[in-house]
Amino acid sequence: MQRNVWLIAVGLLVILILLNNSIYYFMTKKSLEESLEHELLSLAKQIEISVEQSRLGSEQFEKQIGRELRAAAIATQYALDSDIENVTDQQLKELALQLDINHISLLKRMQDDIVLYRSSDKTQLGKSTKNWVPWHSYFQQLFRTKQVNGNWLGQTLPHFWSGPFEVSSTDVANIYKWGYYYDGTTNYIIDPYVHYEYLREYNEITGIDKLLHDLLATQKNLLEITAINPYTFPDGNITGYADGQKRDHVVQRAILFGSYQHMLSKDEEAVQQAFTQRKIVTLEEKTDNKHLFKMFVPVDVKDKGINITNYNGEPMDHYVLSIVSDYSVITEELHAQFLNIGAIVIILSLFSFSIAWFAMRQFKLSQEKAVRITQETYVEEMNSLFHAIRSQRHDYLNHMQTIHTMAELAKFTELRQYTKQLANEINTVSDVIPVDNPAVAALLRSKLSQADSFKIKFECKCSPLQMKEMSGKTLDINRILGNLIDNAFDEVLNYDENLRFVELSCGQQDNRIVIEVSNYCPHAKQLQASMLFKDGHTTKKGSHQGLGLSIVKEITDRYRGELQVYSKEKEFITFLIMIPN
Repeated sequence: MQRNVWLIAVGLLVILILLNNSIYYFMTKKSLEESLEHELLSLAKQIEISVEQSRLGSEQFEKQIGRELRAAAIATQYALDSDIENVTDQQLKELALQLDINHISLLKRMQDDIVLYRSSDKTQLGKSTKNWVPWHSYFQQLFRTKQVNGNWLGQTLPHFWSGPFEVSSTDVANIYKWGYYYDGTTNYIIDPYVHYEYLREYNEITGIDKLLHDLLATQKNLLEITAINPYTFPDGNITGYADGQKRDHVVQRAILFGSYQHMLSKDEEAVQQAFTQRKIVTLEEKTDNKHLFKMFVPVDVKDKGINITNYNGEPMDHYVLSIVSDYSVITEELHAQFLNIGAIVIILSLFSFSIAWFAMRQFKLSQEKAVRITQETYVEEMNSLFHAIRSQRHDYLNHMQTIHTMAELAKFTELRQYTKQLANEINTVSDVIPVDNPAVAALLRSKLSQADSFKIKFECKCSPLQMKEMSGKTLDINRILGNLIDNAFDEVLNYDENLRFVELSCGQQDNRIVIEVSNYCPHAKQLQASMLFKDGHTTKKGSHQGLGLSIVKEITDRYRGELQVYSKEKEFITFLIMIPN
């Protein structure tokens, strides 16, 4: 039985430790995830600001290229004849070389078209612009000497318009920025243009590409930063032409800046959610090689100017920034913390087991000590009873001789007094106790005898008790009675003989054994009931251990009984015990 109790206790402790560790693990995991998310959010704001600063710097550089193209166009106008028929392709090639630009083309207005009539690049000659939307309409506005106006992105200056860097309609392998100038003094539009390498070199040195490269190099947990066009993500906007060639528009490209190599299944959905709802969206997913954590941050660029458009060529007012982090950073940190806490838990668990074992051992020893003391008291009480009986038997002949002599001498008055005293002494031991349990009856008879020897007036009022079937309860009932009566005897022995009064009342009521012990105690009102039953507490002088009343309370609680302490009368204290039978 004791072994099973230990196994149950150990099992419960192990379950509690495992439950505690599981709760700690998931709480720590959640805390680390939130910490990473907050860190990425803070980093995303910094990246957003840095990217925007670099992007605006790149666009300012691109606008400066536009102004230089306009200056090159004006220089070309002064160097050439006003009639396009008097201009040669060789002149344009020499001018492009002198002005340090890639090429110069001249556009001539025909009946129903505007064509590339002269050019330093022979591949451009004779190309129609009728299908160049919206460039063709802008050329018409320039020929009417109007300020270019339209939805498409571009840079408008007096008599000049320049679009963003874009794939060439006549050479899909290259990206250029073109400028178009016409002030009415010539019969052609001057079109100087430069290659994308001008802007690429800038970005590699101090632009967005440089910024993103440095950020990824300094932040070890970052894997990728991507600026996404939510209108065209993930495929971009590819236009097919009659000659079979296809062109992916730069201003409508899906990936604005950075790279897009770490793809997740829900990327497109997350991009649209971040874009339309203008809120940060996060994803966590395992790929073949990595466990990724992605954050999609909407970036507002309204009224800031951006050379990126939707499908209709209209400027965007915000785009989406994707930041990819290695989720294994969390798991590695979590595992490291879990190993540390695991070692601490094991040490604390062993320490707790040791304390629990020591406490249970001490408790067991305390119980064994209490039982031993009770048994010793019981044996003493029985020995006292037997001693009183043997004493009376031993004195029987002496008493009979005395009675016989007094009768012969006709000392009847003295005889009555003597026999009266003798009868009282015999009744003290021989009174019938109405209890059908021999052990309990023997204890009460012993206490009666003990009270007589101590000159204590001990009244025992017991109604019939049916205790034959109590079996294991007998010892506990005797322990309660013995400790309560002894406690009362010890108290009244402190006072004169005329104040030594103890009353015991016991009986059955509503299937409960009711025990009530009262004794004289002038300071009853000052006693605290809660302290009386505390293990080791005593108000007695001498070598008393203060265990009696604590044992009574422990037994009462074990049988789910009731225990009350109160002042029945003035200067009397009463202990009432009610135990289910």
